[in-house]
Amino acid sequence: MDMLVDLLSKRSSVRYFSSREIPDEIIHQILEAGRLSPSGGNEQPWVFGVITDQKMISSIADIAYGQKWIKSAPLLIVLVSKIVSDERGGRDIQKYRYPCWQAEIETMDKDLYSCLNLEEHQTKIPGTHMVLQALEYDLGSTWISYFDVKKLAELLELPSDHIPSEIIAFGYPAKERTFSRKKDLAEIVFYK
Repeated sequence: MDMLVDLLSKRSSVRYFSSREIPDEIIHQILEAGRLSPSGGNEQPWVFGVITDQKMISSIADIAYGQKWIKSAPLLIVLVSKIVSDERGGRDIQKYRYPCWQAEIETMDKDLYSCLNLEEHQTKIPGTHMVLQALEYDLGSTWISYFDVKKLAELLELPSDHIPSEIIAFGYPAKERTFSRKKDLAEIVFYK
């Protein structure tokens, strides 16, 4: 089996972490995998918040609408999108992708547009690289998208042009991993 496919087959969402700390060298390698990720125009429109303080992790769990399982994670990485200004073409990609909505995109409130356009800032790419790197060290992880963005930005004291887009919890699994069935290729691929 291909090395990458083999690694991917071992990935599952882990919500029960042991209390074992993650060595700094491993955290560095996880961050390095994120840093090396591709981005449109090599913009690299992201920063990564490394959270290991248990009080801070507990506060983030509360901001994530009380998801108690997060408190057991020894490491959270907050993926933060840096908003590209309108002056630098921050809305251009979406205007060209959706020409039928061009006028609405141009006139939409900047803060609202920035929040709705987070996917374009590509933090899922470095996050995926980090999750894969963590697997090499037998670390489990889970993506967290359900949280109050404004409260998390305030807690982390982020500048106004930085928006937390995702959180990933990392740690050594406390229980044996369970794997969800993935759809067969025939169910998700089409050819023309």
